[in-house]
Amino acid sequence: MPRRVKDFIEISDYTSLDALIGYLNTIRDNLPEGHEAELKIRGDDVFGRRLTITYFREQTPEEAALDAKYGGVDDGAGDEIESLRHQLDSVPFSRKAKKSG
Repeated sequence: MPRRVKDFIEISDYTSLDALIGYLNTIRDNLPEGHEAELKIRGDDVFGRRLTITYFREQTPEEAALDAKYGGVDDGAGDEIESLRHQLDSVPFSRKAKKSG
């Protein structure tokens, strides 16, 4: 079963209302099945605001190949990390009082 990935489309705040409506209609009409699209306003007064559309899509064949090559590799590293975490949890720790000064 192919994985779904979250993709983004950003629209700057420098556009006319008619152009924005046309752009949003085009995006909506071309979204994949089961997209779960969301529209958010991001940014601030310093760096500017933009509309961000997030949606889910199926992985491309290239993404799936890379994911199979690099993403699913668990050659015991997770077990080793868990073992190290348990070792660190057993290290005694005492907090020294701060000196006022």
